[in-house]
Amino acid sequence: MSNNHGWKFFRAGGFDQVRLDTGADLAALGQLDQKLWVALACPTSGLEFDSKTLSLIDTDKDGRIRAPDVIAAVKWACDFLKNPDDLLKSEPKVNLTSINDATPEGKQLLASARQILVNLGKADATAISIEDTADKGRIFAKTRFNGDGILPPESADDEATAGIIKDIIACLGSEMDRSGRPGLNQARVDQFFTEAKAVSDWLQSAESDPTLVPLKDATGDAAGALKVVRAKIDDYFARCRLAAFDPRAMSALNREEKEYLSFAARDLTITSAEIAGFPLAQVAAAKPLPLLEGVNPAWADSLALFATKVVNPLLGLQTSLSEGDWATIKTRFTAFEGWMARKPTLAVEKLGTARVREILAGGSRETITALIARDKALEPEANSIQAVEKLVLFSRDLYKLLNNFVSFKDFYARKSPAIFQIGTLFLDQRSCELCLPVEDAGKHGSMAVLAGTYLTYCDCTRKSTNQKLQIVAAFTAGDSDNLMVGRNGVFYDRKGQDWDATITKIVDHPISITQAFWSPYKKLIRFVEEQVAKRASAADAEVTSKMQSTAESAASLQKPKTIEPPRRIDTGTLAAIGLVLTTLLGALGTIFARILGLLWWQIPLAIGGMILAVSLPSMTIAWLKLRKRNLGPILDANGWAINAKAKINVPFGSVLTQSATLPAGSTRDLVDPYAEKKRPWGFYGVLAGSVILVLCWFLGELDRTLPGPLKSTTVMGTNAPAYVPLLEKPLAPAAPAAPAAPAAAATPVATPAH
Repeated sequence: MSNNHGWKFFRAGGFDQVRLDTGADLAALGQLDQKLWVALACPTSGLEFDSKTLSLIDTDKDGRIRAPDVIAAVKWACDFLKNPDDLLKSEPKVNLTSINDATPEGKQLLASARQILVNLGKADATAISIEDTADKGRIFAKTRFNGDGILPPESADDEATAGIIKDIIACLGSEMDRSGRPGLNQARVDQFFTEAKAVSDWLQSAESDPTLVPLKDATGDAAGALKVVRAKIDDYFARCRLAAFDPRAMSALNREEKEYLSFAARDLTITSAEIAGFPLAQVAAAKPLPLLEGVNPAWADSLALFATKVVNPLLGLQTSLSEGDWATIKTRFTAFEGWMARKPTLAVEKLGTARVREILAGGSRETITALIARDKALEPEANSIQAVEKLVLFSRDLYKLLNNFVSFKDFYARKSPAIFQIGTLFLDQRSCELCLPVEDAGKHGSMAVLAGTYLTYCDCTRKSTNQKLQIVAAFTAGDSDNLMVGRNGVFYDRKGQDWDATITKIVDHPISITQAFWSPYKKLIRFVEEQVAKRASAADAEVTSKMQSTAESAASLQKPKTIEPPRRIDTGTLAAIGLVLTTLLGALGTIFARILGLLWWQIPLAIGGMILAVSLPSMTIAWLKLRKRNLGPILDANGWAINAKAKINVPFGSVLTQSATLPAGSTRDLVDPYAEKKRPWGFYGVLAGSVILVLCWFLGELDRTLPGPLKSTTVMGTNAPAYVPLLEKPLAPAAPAAPAAPAAAATPVATPAH
């Protein structure tokens, strides 16, 4: 990708980030290599950012903002502004003179902005704000049509059409118009008239075929009365046929006398279930069904209604019903029942047959469709009004998004919180500003553990509103001594609302070098405390057991007292303990002897070296881990796509998590009336040092540095541990023998001359 723009970068978090300082930088954003962007994607939820703006940027409505979405939004805003520098102001308004009217789209947008102001009674305004575009009801309150294709009753030309629109809404519900009023779209209009036609056609089939309604308008009530007793009448005539087949079944078909005994002693009602289960009347071969006299009391009212609604209108006045007449009645209602089975179950029925046919008879469908078409024709102008709102929102929010997406300027500059920071957690005399919302702590923690940061997951609740929230907070300064699951704190969101916060999960990582320095000593102290507590607990249990056994022995006086043999002293254990103590004291004596044998200026260096020998490994490990502390995995676990290793080093971490400090100019009274009595630790230290010095002198470790009269071997003689008997001392090497004198040189004898 070609890049002709001169970019500027700043370094923060251990990597280079682009500076977006001018409108030209924004206009050229599409040329910036996306490898240099801090983020490539983020979710549209869980951010301290206007959700409407994010929805406008998220054009594909997938719930995520990606780099192409951001580039398209910036390009759109720059195209509708004469000077892109206006975006850097992040103002919640747009001056009308700033809108670029050099294009047809710009002219339409400017005209729509002015129309909005006119509708709001602000015709003389020179700028349009977010408040002006937010209330669609006020913008479109005085307009009949607003381009959304939804027709409220108020937009009808006459009262009759408005009434039909209200009837349709009553049957099928409504859509919300841009003005905030309920109305109809074309789909609901088509649905209503389709259903109304189906109901009308169904009714028409009965009008054209009289056999479908044998009793005309009374057929429905008659069918209802028939349905109630139909099964019982069929049962009665079936019993009569069985009695005709075999008279011996008569007693069983009419129920035996003993069956009445189970309930005859109780108070009875005619609706009793036991009575209702009996036949309608006494069964006999070929016996007609009595309708008024001698019938089952539980069915008397239903049979009387059946006779009034069905039998008498069809057969004339009757006091009984033969099986043949019963078959005729069922046949007369068969066609009606089939017709009712074909009845469409539609919402328009609630209007009644007359109203439905009245609406169908007029031309209301065409009238309403034409009104919706007129409204829809204004869609371009209405969309321009929406574009005005989009431009105003982008003018306020777009630059802020860029400083939290293309770069993390807001996060590292700390002039304002980043959009992913949702509040501040106060806990353990610290305030943690790096707090993010989470949905699943377990899932989030599996990814966030790679950040190398000490994280606490907290459940937050507001009892006044029953709201619940789960957050993760990063502790980047101080120590973790008092951080544990179950500790409570207070979380303040960006709106200033307070939440009760409880730690539910911890991801443990080093917090600071200082913590690592003291870590070995704290671990040693904890180990000693645990061992002491364990030994004390064991001793307490042993004493309790002995007291219980003593009490049991005293209670059983009849048993002869047994004399326990004297407990043998384990000399081996004592010897081992003595050996360990001697070795330890000897080692300490040797160390202190070596230290005291140094020059005065070397002693502090030696002590410092000893301390570093203990703390340096822990500090080194902590330093290596703190160098890797990274914001990326924490955000990635929240759905971001972080494109850089955004470090949280020690200096920056100390800013994100601040410890409690007294305000400037405060005074402090150091006298605590409830403070524990101070122990003479100085005296104890001098005493311990004196004991060690005496031990070192006793063992002879100081003899090399002390003058002769003060040496332990001189003072204690042969009793000194360092005394070595003379015979055991190594013999001094014999002095080398003096070299023998050289033999006199032979004097040459002179040979006499001859």
